[in-house]
Amino acid sequence: ALFGREKQQTITEVEQIVNRLEVIKTNHAFTHTFLSFFYTHLGFTSFESNLLRDLVIMRIVEPCSKLRSLELIKEYFSISYGRTNMHKKLSEIIKQKETFEKIAVLYAKKHLGFDFSIVFYDVTTLYFESFKEDKEEFRKPGFSKDNKANQPQIVIGLIVTREGFPVSYDVFAGNTFEGKTFIPTITKFKNTYGIKNLTIVADAAMISYPNIQSLITNNLSYIVGGRMASLKQEEIEEIGQKLSAKEESLKKLKKKDGLSERIETERGTLICDFSFKRYLKDKREMDKQITKAKRLLEENEGAKRIKFIKNKDDEKTEQVLNTDLIEKTKILLGIKGYYTNLVDETDKTIIDHYHNLWKVEKAFRIAKSDLEARPVFHHKKENIEAHILIVFLGLCISKSIELLTRYSIQKVKHIIWSVLDVKFRDTPTGKIFIKRTNTTENPMVKFLEKFSVVDK
Repeated sequence: ALFGREKQQTITEVEQIVNRLEVIKTNHAFTHTFLSFFYTHLGFTSFESNLLRDLVIMRIVEPCSKLRSLELIKEYFSISYGRTNMHKKLSEIIKQKETFEKIAVLYAKKHLGFDFSIVFYDVTTLYFESFKEDKEEFRKPGFSKDNKANQPQIVIGLIVTREGFPVSYDVFAGNTFEGKTFIPTITKFKNTYGIKNLTIVADAAMISYPNIQSLITNNLSYIVGGRMASLKQEEIEEIGQKLSAKEESLKKLKKKDGLSERIETERGTLICDFSFKRYLKDKREMDKQITKAKRLLEENEGAKRIKFIKNKDDEKTEQVLNTDLIEKTKILLGIKGYYTNLVDETDKTIIDHYHNLWKVEKAFRIAKSDLEARPVFHHKKENIEAHILIVFLGLCISKSIELLTRYSIQKVKHIIWSVLDVKFRDTPTGKIFIKRTNTTENPMVKFLEKFSVVDK
């Protein structure tokens, strides 16, 4: 009984203390500390601007307009900036694009073993929340990767390391064909760092005879996806002699899985490989398209854009099944090609390098989805350039976080955001107390402790 009264008395005292405390506010100081650590770790603090750092942090935490970012920086982190100061700083920031790229390259060299021997290149488009294009600037309608053909856009070319860490980017007018971004971006990168031996990996959209000639002229090695449908008939037949799946049983095709063949073309050595899994996918797609083509012909419906239908004898009045194209497609089922001038490398090495292109695609997904790089709401060129630079820095931080913590950036954001600093006031005395939540087993708190990071 006595023990019960003591326990009851203790609880009462706790309740009395709690009732004295008034919650003043909460903030996300740990999130700011965590992301600031990576901003510093990457070396971006060499450009002294807390405003830029915090705009990049907000781009990761909660992407929004620059003015809204200022409001949220104050709300979440208790840091205030003026609008006038922001506009002035942004005009200075865009002049530092090459400086930040060099910092990113230095980080990649120091922490990721980047030696310039191989880079991966791809492009994407960012559309504007507008239907008016610029007369002179680069907001132009073009081929949109976001299915926004009626809206102006810009084209972004991105270079990443084999880990997917971004080291350089370029911005082009929205009506620029992506293949024309390839050579200017790569040669500028090579010349900036005085690189002697550099291999570029890119997808099939970059392949063209002029591009290949320019790569050779600039002493660049390349691995570029090949468009198999554009091969000459004799080249298709040469590849098909060893790799074609036509008229073979599934049992025999499984044994062909992983086989490769190389032939010489005007665009360099073409290495082709056969994948049984790719064959099954290609065949399903081909059968579906043939069935659709036959149905449309039977129903006598116009089908100009259907793959396996063509005009009969160049007449536009009658359409027939394109049997030549069907036969050509059957030969190439399950086969993918890669152009290269690395003649001393094995087929497997070339193919493995090309398959790492998904890391550029992942970088674009982070930029577009997590950092919400689009739609772009700016109109002035310098504001657009500042926006892209902030997204680039946010992407560098996001990839560094993923590489170091082994967590996705989405998971990390959720974990660090759950840590709150709660500010209390003891009403009788007026004393202020701060208590941090969710730190005992939090993996990101433990991560910073390993680096002896002292919170502010």
